[in-house]
Amino acid sequence: MAAFPVRGLVEVLALTAVYLLAARVALSLSAEKSHICPVWLPSGVALGGLLLLGVSRWPAVALGAGVVAYAMDVTPGVGLSVVLGSTLEAVLAALLFRRMEGARELHRVRDVVGLGAGAGLGALVGAGLGTLGLVQGGVVPAALWGPSGWLWWMADLLGMVLVTPVLFLRRPRRAERSWEALLLLSLTAAVCVGVFAFPRPGSGAAHALTFLLFPLTAWAALGFGLRGGALSSLTVALAAIAGTARELGPFFMADLPHRGLVVLQLFIGITALTGLLLAAARAERRQAVELLELLATTVRAVHEGVLICEVREPGVLNTVFANEALCALVGRRREELVGTAPGELLASGDGGDRQRLLEALREERSLRAEVALTRPDGTRVWSEMQLSPVRANGEAVTHFVATHRDVTATKELQARLVAAERVAAVGTLAAGVGHEINNPLAYLLINLDAAQRDLAAQGTAAPEGVRDALSCVREAQEGAERIRLIVRDLQVFSREGAPERGLVDLNALVPPAVRVVLHALRTRARLVEDFGPVPRVLGSEARLGQVLLNLLVNALQAIPEGDPGRHEVRVRTGTDASGHARVEVEDTGGGIPPDVLPRIFDPFFTTKGSAEGTGLGLAICQQIVRTHGGELRVHSVPGQGATFTLLLPPAPVQSAGSPQAPSPRGAGASRRAAVASGRRGRVLILDDEPRLAQSMRLLLEPDHDVVAVTRGEDALARVAGGESFDVVLCDLQMPQMDGIAVYRRLQQEAPALVSRVVFISGGASSPEARAFMETVANPVLEKPVRPDVLLATVEAVLEAGPPESRQAATLEVAARGAVGGTRRG
Repeated sequence: MAAFPVRGLVEVLALTAVYLLAARVALSLSAEKSHICPVWLPSGVALGGLLLLGVSRWPAVALGAGVVAYAMDVTPGVGLSVVLGSTLEAVLAALLFRRMEGARELHRVRDVVGLGAGAGLGALVGAGLGTLGLVQGGVVPAALWGPSGWLWWMADLLGMVLVTPVLFLRRPRRAERSWEALLLLSLTAAVCVGVFAFPRPGSGAAHALTFLLFPLTAWAALGFGLRGGALSSLTVALAAIAGTARELGPFFMADLPHRGLVVLQLFIGITALTGLLLAAARAERRQAVELLELLATTVRAVHEGVLICEVREPGVLNTVFANEALCALVGRRREELVGTAPGELLASGDGGDRQRLLEALREERSLRAEVALTRPDGTRVWSEMQLSPVRANGEAVTHFVATHRDVTATKELQARLVAAERVAAVGTLAAGVGHEINNPLAYLLINLDAAQRDLAAQGTAAPEGVRDALSCVREAQEGAERIRLIVRDLQVFSREGAPERGLVDLNALVPPAVRVVLHALRTRARLVEDFGPVPRVLGSEARLGQVLLNLLVNALQAIPEGDPGRHEVRVRTGTDASGHARVEVEDTGGGIPPDVLPRIFDPFFTTKGSAEGTGLGLAICQQIVRTHGGELRVHSVPGQGATFTLLLPPAPVQSAGSPQAPSPRGAGASRRAAVASGRRGRVLILDDEPRLAQSMRLLLEPDHDVVAVTRGEDALARVAGGESFDVVLCDLQMPQMDGIAVYRRLQQEAPALVSRVVFISGGASSPEARAFMETVANPVLEKPVRPDVLLATVEAVLEAGPPESRQAATLEVAARGAVGGTRRG
């Protein structure tokens, strides 16, 4: 608490000392026969001190003014009026300058105006009180109160305008352009000496030379800012005052000294204000230029494209600026963009974008929209544009600023996501359609088999019409078999949920993938299949099938249409030197360029058009293969095609003697094998499709006793009623009570019958059903079930004794009927 009063006292005493020193200098420059000073320097010291140290240091002004009044030997009344006027003058000027939010740096024109206004108002109060005291004390006649007040006011005003800015100056960081400053100082000193020292008083030559000081003051202000303007003005003012006080120079008038003094004050005031205003204007311009350079640098460096257009006339724009980001976005140089209409960047086919842009320009409003911009090569880029009007004068729109953000990747990603969703929807639809087709296809196959069997039983002596009908039935069987394979392939490639892991035979996986693309491939190339011994791999049949299908699609897309005899797509399987399973898909297309080859597995990278490629296929294939512990390689020679090699590690345990899927056997041989034991069993058929249940009943009835029901409740009621069955053929998916519920009820009510259940599935559509099929020990036949597989499965269950033997028998049937749609849960 004690530190502040001591510091305040020191500052007051220091300010008083400077005030008295300025008063001594001012009085030394006064006229020889009077104490009239054209510029009262202590007024500037007082204002500058209060602005630097605070208005609370006003006692220093009062003390200094009192000492000066005492030294001038005036009456106490006059001295009191001078002290009061000087103090109020400085305090009011300081408060008004701060009220106008003036900055001591005087780097704005408004700061100079604030300083002049505050000094003028404060000097008016000080001059009024001072001259009033002189009149009351009899020092100045009442008739001269006005002229005296003017001289006093101008002297105090000029003192504040000249001295206060000098006190605001800070120590320069380093000497800048010292040679220019020395030259300016020398010229100013020479002109001041020539104007105020040698010419005869009032001569025309002196008046003419005076005008040389204005460009020098302007040079100082514009070249060196506030420092140059303030020091130059103070130097010229002191030289003019000194010369006039010595009765030299253009402002001394021997006959009218007061008039000459007024002219001197006006000259000093105009020179000082001109210098300060020019310095402030220079500072403002410099700040504006720095701000513009900063903005320009920022705009040039931002990642978003910026386009500035000038409004030449309503609705007509002319580009005046474009940053590097916009030039890179549209593929043009800045020189090509400046001077053109911004609408030329819009893609020609997007009339809607042009219409919205024209409406926004006509209505002078902002616009936010996604627009398509065109490059010189004709390609399009999508941009999110923000158009904003600029009202430079507050009313009329003079410019429009448009920012462009490249959203091409986002648009492509959205399109690819839509395509992926469409593919997923098609897969879901295919799975549903396949399930619905399986039921009628199942009894169609069974009925065709029965018809073929009955017609074939008539032998070679059958009428020609019967033989023709038999031929038609066999062709229908082939067509139905093709439908069954197509539906099965769709179900393999559209399986949802977690991929099922199991032993996969790649030789058996290739044909379904080939059948999917065979129709499109025929118009481009011939297909060559070269199968070799391949170890089974542990993985997902659906996911690996997806990889093979994608590789085949890539191969056919690499070959142009119209010359299938020249090109071929070769699928080769085998085992590499390390024992890995190998599948190669080779084409004779144009090959892959060397600069593209390293990027083909990058997500969203594609060289195909948007109608053919999304850039995701190979990336997904690579990911699938890596999750299986394998590797996907590519080798290509431009102009000679490409070869994709899929390598997968063999399964840890290969089934000893696991047979490959055989070709389908004839129905007659199947029936002979199925009824080889001659045992007649009792079979319960449970399927919600009446026609399928009826077809299976007709197929089995010649050799077994069959009961067919369509509801799970009816099947359980028969079992609960005491009926015994050797085999239960149960549909997995049924309304109300499905096969899973029937199985669990049998576990509780008839556990001996559980091992005799054979499930028939059209495809598991729910996670619960998929989990059940993966864990249940009973055999699962996939619809549509071929007649020979159904007969063989029933026979295997009848022949099996204990559960272990029965399981081994059903596994053998599953292996024999893999092509026919038998699988294990």
